[in-house]
Amino acid sequence: MAIEPVAGQVYFSPECHAAYAALGFAPSPGALPSGVQFPDGAAYFTSRGSVMGQVPGEVVAAAFAVFNPEAVVPAVGFGWSKVDAATICEARTQGAVAQLVRVLGPEPEGLRTATALLAQATASLRPEGKPLFAGLLSLGLPGDPIGDMWRLADLLREYRGDAHTAAWTSAGLHATEVGLLTELYWGLPLRTYVRTRAWTDEQLTAAETQLAEKRLIADGAFTPEGRALRESIEQATDAQCEVILDALGDSFDELVAVLTRGALRSGMPGATRPRARTTWLPSVERQASDRCSVPSPGVMNRASPGSCTRAVCHTLAGLTMASPGCNFTTCWAPPSSSCTTSTRPDRR
Repeated sequence: MAIEPVAGQVYFSPECHAAYAALGFAPSPGALPSGVQFPDGAAYFTSRGSVMGQVPGEVVAAAFAVFNPEAVVPAVGFGWSKVDAATICEARTQGAVAQLVRVLGPEPEGLRTATALLAQATASLRPEGKPLFAGLLSLGLPGDPIGDMWRLADLLREYRGDAHTAAWTSAGLHATEVGLLTELYWGLPLRTYVRTRAWTDEQLTAAETQLAEKRLIADGAFTPEGRALRESIEQATDAQCEVILDALGDSFDELVAVLTRGALRSGMPGATRPRARTTWLPSVERQASDRCSVPSPGVMNRASPGSCTRAVCHTLAGLTMASPGCNFTTCWAPPSSSCTTSTRPDRR
């Protein structure tokens, strides 16, 4: 996941959120003290989906796969009422590049090497069954040093995401089911992370029932069959990505080294010694993990939180999740829609 802070920082970029707000979207609903900003729901779905063109919300929901279409479809409809795909896609690109330049400088040491190796890694990737990867591929490279590196990293990120969707859908799972199984796979309580995907309590209850009937979970935990299935999904995802490792060959370690040691050479604040997870963007990843007690427990949360004051962070995605026993309200809806309340007072 060495590319995640480079590619995924676009969703937490103040420059992106300022640009989206100027286009008519709501501003970022909250930020960490470090300045890392959480995304507005409609802006997130519309901007990320824009790489596929001005497609309906149903297509965006299908490509993203793990989000509740009841939230995605109206959010994308709202987005297209404000802006066209080309305009917000360009805002997304410019905002991502601007944050990287602000943090790293215009040409950090190792940039050319990283760009060359990322291009090598993506050169042989096929677009079949990979909608978000294919959409990014159609855009080409932005044409500036930082922008090209970011786009190549984003291509790899979306390729793996598309591959993962193919793996879990081929395993016969629904989005709610794989979300719940993934929580257990990560060692999280049920209904923590998955709730950031806008599923209702009723939908999650139905999914838990289905998983129990399939003998994949019991009493809120994996059965041996459930753990094996979830592990097989990860293995199937990795198998689809072997082409990336084959393309890099012996250069794989060099690429990881450039990405994970770049912060030290760029002179970024706090980059004083090597760490296993130190990256070019400690302000996105490390500070997110260091500041898990934040007032807003739901990513893209426009509503006021309930009684919960604690949260746990999934640092790779930069997402904030409610801790067990927490009541809160999340809203993915566009500003013109009413917010759906999702309350989960118990630990399940």
